[in-house]
Amino acid sequence: MTNRDLIAPGTWRKSSRSNAAQDACVEVGGGARVIGVRDTKDRDGGTLVFGSETWRAFAAQVKAGRFDL
Repeated sequence: MTNRDLIAPGTWRKSSRSNAAQDACVEVGGGARVIGVRDTKDRDGGTLVFGSETWRAFAAQVKAGRFDL
């Protein structure tokens, strides 16, 4: 079993910031221990997998505006 297998199939959701016109569509899915990120248009092309704790820390930084341009 791989980390990707730990992501429950029904949990994938498309980002509200995805924009098909700009060719930028991502989905996030989760399981008990991992979070996956993949390209909506190429779901079999690969999945970035993060531990749940790491993902929560990243999401908190995004919400805090840490990566705003």
